[in-house]
Amino acid sequence: MNATPASSVLSASPLHVREFFLARQPILNRQQTLIAYELLFRGASSLDAANVTNDLSATAAVIAHASQLGMEKVIGDAKGYVNADAAVLMSDIFQLLPKEKIVLEIIETVKVTPEILKRVAELYRQGFRFALDDVITDSDDVRQLLPYVDVVKFDLHGMSMSALPKLLSQFHGQNKKLLAEKVETREQFETCLQLGFDYFQGYYFAKPALLSGKKLSPSQLTIIRLMNQIRSDADNSAIEISIKQDASLCFNLLRLVNAPAVGTPRRIDSISQALMVLGRSQLQRWLQIMLYAEPCKTGQAMPPLLMLASTRGKLLELIAQRLEPRNRNMGDTAFTVGIMSLMDTLFSMTMTELLEQVPVIEEVGDALLYRRGHYGDMLLLAEHMEHIEEAGDMMGALLDKLRLTNEELCALQLEAFEWSDGVTRGAV
Repeated sequence: MNATPASSVLSASPLHVREFFLARQPILNRQQTLIAYELLFRGASSLDAANVTNDLSATAAVIAHASQLGMEKVIGDAKGYVNADAAVLMSDIFQLLPKEKIVLEIIETVKVTPEILKRVAELYRQGFRFALDDVITDSDDVRQLLPYVDVVKFDLHGMSMSALPKLLSQFHGQNKKLLAEKVETREQFETCLQLGFDYFQGYYFAKPALLSGKKLSPSQLTIIRLMNQIRSDADNSAIEISIKQDASLCFNLLRLVNAPAVGTPRRIDSISQALMVLGRSQLQRWLQIMLYAEPCKTGQAMPPLLMLASTRGKLLELIAQRLEPRNRNMGDTAFTVGIMSLMDTLFSMTMTELLEQVPVIEEVGDALLYRRGHYGDMLLLAEHMEHIEEAGDMMGALLDKLRLTNEELCALQLEAFEWSDGVTRGAV
C-alpha cells in the first residue's frame, strides 16, 4: 500500500500559515504538571461556529509548513497532539514531523477500513503514537484501533458525567492512558481524578478557586513588598536588603535572571549586580514570574499556570512593541497586564481583592477588571486565542482594532511560546 504524497494532500487547496490562527491547549497529568499540548488550527477567514471542528486540510497545510513554524517553538519540551482524518492518515504528511514529539489523534469520524487499519499499523511500527479522539462507546472501530493506541480521549461536553464510569470500565486494565477533554471546572477535574483518568485537557487550572481567608505564603508576601518598593522608587540598597532577607528568594532570583531565555549579556552573580544590569522594570518582571514559580517544587516539570501567565505576558508585550516600537513603557505595562491576569487564580481571590493588595495604574486596572482600553483589547485577544473554538468573529475584530495581521500574530505567538518555555524551565 502506498501513502499519498504530501503534495497531493495540499494541492486541492493550497494554504499558507498566515491564513491560520494557531492555538495550543494544555494537557496535564494527575500531578497537574504540563506534559503536552493539543495543537489546533483555525482558518483565519472563517471562525464562525460552523468551523470550530478542526479543518483537516488546514492541519495538513500547517504540518507541511512545520519547518516554517518551528515545531520546537510551538511545543517546547512537551508533546504535541495533532488531529488526523482518513485522508491525512493515508498521506505521508507526518514524515515532516518528529515522531518522538507527536501524538496523532484519530478523529471520531474516521471509518476503520482494512486500508486504514493497515496504515495505522504501519505508522505505529515506524514509531508514531496514536490517540483516539472523542470516544463515546466501545464500538467495533474503537476495538480494532485499540492495539495501536496509547491514549483514549473522552470529551466531557459530549457526554454526561454519570455515563462515564460504565464507559471507562471497558478501558480500565487495557494499559491505555485515559484523557478527559474540555475539563473546565475544578469539580470536573476532581471527579475525573476519582474516576481514574490519567490526563486532563482544559482550562480548569486557570480559574480561581475563591477561598475565604486565603493568605499569601511568606515568600509571596516578600515578593509583593519588593514590588511595592520598586513601585515607590525605593533606593537600590533598600531593595537589596529586602531580597537578601529571604535566602530562597535570593537564590531563585539569581537562577532566573541567569536563565538562557532571559538573555542577559553576562552572568549575574549578586543581587546588587542584578539590580544594576536589569533595571527596575526588568526586576519587577522577574518578581512577577517568581510569584507563580514560588509554590512549585524545584524541578517540577512545567507548571501550567506559570506557563500560561508568562506566555500571556510576553505576547502582550510583543503586541505593544509592534504597536508602539519606541514606547518601552507600553511594552512593560502590557507584560504586567498579561502576567497579572491570572494572579486571582494564583492567590485564590477575586481580582478586586488582589488589586487592593497590589496597587496598579488605572489603565492596568481597567484591563484586568473590565478588559477595557488598549491593554484590555490585547488581553482579550490572548484569551480568545486560548479558547479559539469559542472565539467566533471576535478574533478578526480585535486584530483590526490592534492593527495586526494574522501573519504578525502568528509570529508573535511563536516568539511568546519559545520565550515562555525557556523562562519556565529557568524558574522551577
